[in-house]
Amino acid sequence: MKQRVLTIGIMLIYVVVIAQKNNPLIPADYVNVFLGTSGDHGQLSPAASYPFSYMSIVPQTYPKTHTGYEYYAKKFLGFAHTLFEGVGCRGSGGNILVKPFLNSPEDLLEKVDQAGHPGSYSVRFSNKIAADFVVGNKYGQHVYSFPKGKHGILIDLAYCLSNGFKNASYTISGNTVQGWVEAGTTCSAGAYKLYFYLLLNQPITWKDAGSRQITASWESSSAKKVLLSVGLSSVNEQYAQKAIQPTSFSEQQKRTRSDWNNALQQIKVSGSRAKKSLFYSLLYRAIQSPYHISEPDGTYRANDGSLQKSKEPYYNGWSIWDNYKTQLPLLSLAYPDQFHSIARSIAQLYLYGKKDYATLTEPSNSVRTEHAVVVLLDAYKKGIPIDLKQIFIPLKKEIDALDFSKPDKALEACYDTWAFAEICAITGNIADAAVYKQKALGYKEYWNKDFKDLSKKDVDQMQARGLYQGTIWQYRWFVPFDVEGLIALTGGESSFIEQLNTFFNKDLYNHANEPDIQAPAMFNATKAYPLSQYWMHTIAADTIVQYYFNDNSKGIDPYVGPVYRNQPRALLRTMDDDGGAMSAWYIFAAAGLYPALVGKPVYYIHVPQFQKVEWLVSPQKHFSIEIKNYNPRHKYIKNLLLNGRPYLKNHLTHADILRGGRLVIETTGSAGEARTGMEIWRSSYQ
Repeated sequence: MKQRVLTIGIMLIYVVVIAQKNNPLIPADYVNVFLGTSGDHGQLSPAASYPFSYMSIVPQTYPKTHTGYEYYAKKFLGFAHTLFEGVGCRGSGGNILVKPFLNSPEDLLEKVDQAGHPGSYSVRFSNKIAADFVVGNKYGQHVYSFPKGKHGILIDLAYCLSNGFKNASYTISGNTVQGWVEAGTTCSAGAYKLYFYLLLNQPITWKDAGSRQITASWESSSAKKVLLSVGLSSVNEQYAQKAIQPTSFSEQQKRTRSDWNNALQQIKVSGSRAKKSLFYSLLYRAIQSPYHISEPDGTYRANDGSLQKSKEPYYNGWSIWDNYKTQLPLLSLAYPDQFHSIARSIAQLYLYGKKDYATLTEPSNSVRTEHAVVVLLDAYKKGIPIDLKQIFIPLKKEIDALDFSKPDKALEACYDTWAFAEICAITGNIADAAVYKQKALGYKEYWNKDFKDLSKKDVDQMQARGLYQGTIWQYRWFVPFDVEGLIALTGGESSFIEQLNTFFNKDLYNHANEPDIQAPAMFNATKAYPLSQYWMHTIAADTIVQYYFNDNSKGIDPYVGPVYRNQPRALLRTMDDDGGAMSAWYIFAAAGLYPALVGKPVYYIHVPQFQKVEWLVSPQKHFSIEIKNYNPRHKYIKNLLLNGRPYLKNHLTHADILRGGRLVIETTGSAGEARTGMEIWRSSYQ
């Protein structure tokens, strides 16, 4: 099967899948790799990639966005091999640029057409060069088709997004180049070292072009097809060489497509083709990172640069501040095997000098690690064996150094402190548990000081009072571990509902960033829980009004329309996907569940976007959510049946889902017919 992206009419993009007769489409066929690849509408790329692999062969264009790629650009600079998808600052990655050329490396590459699907990407240029790429785990293949004449490729080891290049070294032997590249992490907070091995399938002439650039050239009297194989490693060049697989391009393409499909079908949905395409395109985005960096024998480099050994896959490449509310909880439910190793890898960071952003000796590109303590508590509560006693001292050191200097930082620090107090109790440090519990409850003082009074003129202004990418209105809901206490601070449940209603009805909510993305689900903690059903559906699928953007602006004129669109300009303007955070929000919204509190294994229930959603929670068990009377306009729950019996709660536990079963939802389009009187769940910490 083959996917092609065509531009038609007003440039709306969709994926056309050519399938054999009577051969049904599989999840990988629905993925549109060009979603979110234009402008600042997701900061995504159509790179050939592999699930949880830090190799991505990424086209680089002029002009470019954070990813190095712009969908509507015609001029190509070449193809890089790393990328942290969807992150902010000025992008991250873009190492080891390869550019094919005819007569000179300065030749212009002008795109004629392109195509892509999970694992592979291809492009044709006006000078008759064609380029095809496929990626496996730490391994990739370039196939360049040249017209007759002089041919060559440029290898630029100094190329890097965001001016992050630091150093490089290489050696040439026959038709191979090997070495390493060092570059800055996202926002230039740290640095990582990447080892590479490049192998060409024919004899060539090498030339050092200076500035860490090399050219390989040859002549041919006929059209020529050239294969470049690339292996990467965080350990050394020898492992990078071993990463290269002795497979043909077509065979690797089949393998990678199969592996992507196996990953995507962890969640199966039944619905329209358009909805399935959007769903799987975003699920695809949610499982790009973190990166599996350990070698087959368990060798890996820790975040202090030291060589270590692991009996299980070891991961790196973190964006936890961005995705701990959505992407990591999604992995815990849909990808439990990977999350088991991911959580244990996060714990290992504390043994090797964890930083809030990144160290100067990272084994791969990375972003930031704040709120790791919350993720570890969540993983432990979900049954993952983490030796919390082993990392207790560095955890305590991190918590004692938390910043309470700004209103938003204070609330976030209280959440981390709550998680640590819970860990103190788990590890038997009862006295510490009491101390840190009281410190976490100090959120009330900070909340009363800065978030209670909504009559002040700056409460709807971005970055007022030193806030980070948000407003007083947006951050005031961030007390996830004690919603009962938050309700009391607002004046009681009725007042809480009224204020939360005002927040949404006056379009003060900001879906372009993470600070308040939990707010649509917060009605679930009250008797007005049908309003969460309304807002989860509306934000996921309907027209919304959005005044706030991720560049810290409050627009005079709002954006009016859907947030999630299956096109290059997909997400809101300035809305970074942030390592799968925003894609994972949609997956939860479309699949009928949402984490009530990261750190407690509870999920709120709402109406999914599909007739049926099937979570593969283990090889033997499925948990399905089915709509009895599906109607895309129905937003409210009228009745619930769990395994054939009436279910009177608005939530499920992680254990409920892992047992497998069948949840049937009868829906309604009328708020007046929505089921009331259900047992609610709300966090409490008194």
